Amino acid sequence: MFRIQTLNKISSIGLELFPRDKYEIASDIPNPDAILVRSADMNSMEIPSSVLAIARAGAGYNNIPVKRCCESGIIVFNTPGANANAVKELTLAALLISSRDIIGGINWAAQIADKSNAAELVEKEKSKFSGPELKGKTLGVVGLGAIGVMVANDAIALGMDVIGFDPYISVDAAWNLSREVIRADTLESLLKKADYVTLHVPLGDTTKGILDAEKFRLMKKDARLLNFSRDALVKDRDIIEALNSGGLGAYVTDFPNAELLNCKKVICIPHLGASTPEAEDNCAIMAVRQIVDYLEAGTIRNSVNFPRCKLEQRVPHRLLVVNRNIPNMVGQITTNLAKANINIADMVNHHRDDHGHSVIDTEQEIPESVLDQIRKVDGIIRVRAIKK
Repeated sequence: MFRIQTLNKISSIGLELFPRDKYEIASDIPNPDAILVRSADMNSMEIPSSVLAIARAGAGYNNIPVKRCCESGIIVFNTPGANANAVKELTLAALLISSRDIIGGINWAAQIADKSNAAELVEKEKSKFSGPELKGKTLGVVGLGAIGVMVANDAIALGMDVIGFDPYISVDAAWNLSREVIRADTLESLLKKADYVTLHVPLGDTTKGILDAEKFRLMKKDARLLNFSRDALVKDRDIIEALNSGGLGAYVTDFPNAELLNCKKVICIPHLGASTPEAEDNCAIMAVRQIVDYLEAGTIRNSVNFPRCKLEQRVPHRLLVVNRNIPNMVGQITTNLAKANINIADMVNHHRDDHGHSVIDTEQEIPESVLDQIRKVDGIIRVRAIKK
């Protein structure tokens, strides 16, 4: 019986995918095999040694201590693309509300609701809330993952010229991207040309504060910036200064704080990017399937800290090894199996940065004594045997 702990409310449509004869799911469960999380901050949490995997029902994962999980051999999954349509739709809305003062107009109209001459006032004052159309303007999309590609393609359909920047674009994303999207060689070149800039990159050491005062000086006067990725991608004080000095036209962010809420040119949305029932269901479904595949077969996909790993299982027994990426690691594992006269039917080994993952199939059951010998090999982090 596998034990699954949920740290947030997870869509029941996703949780129903756990076979109830093999899984126990609860928010308060001792020694879980896996954890499902949405927004709960795990960085200061003491993670039980029993945990094999953590799945984040969403794309961002800065609420999970990924480095610590690597050292403990915990596979961390996210669900890229599951909430992509929800974020894309809100990004398109943000393009409109940053360009034309729709919110200001609506708020003003509400204030004259009790005026008998409201219709006359509307015609007299409507010009105060005008703004440019999107058609023919240039949108710069920073990050061409699942969300960025959808935003870029739909902006093309709206008649915008689109420039994209992503030095790490995947093959799948490239296939899905419209041929009309122009590739920028550098972030700086995109910022200089764009009337609107939208961010769709994960938060990490290389992207934290990626847009600062220096970058804002490169942007067009009255350019609009949209951020539906992570708050720390943009330096708040620098963007406020750029807005107040007249350098930029507007900043739409899904991550309000007191400082941003007090700046008139910042449009604050209360973190609604993935807040649709469809997105919550999709994220939960993907997260649950990834947990099940890993616990039952050792399959890894959409992990943020370990390599993609999959092997079709044709024989009854499977050995899963999480290790540091050092020389002769596979050789030492297979040597221990050979000494016990255990024949390897099939295997796969992949590494990512400093860590690796091996899947080894055997027709014979591997004795616990052999597993213990493998655990003693320098660099081995976790060893697990499963049966089909």
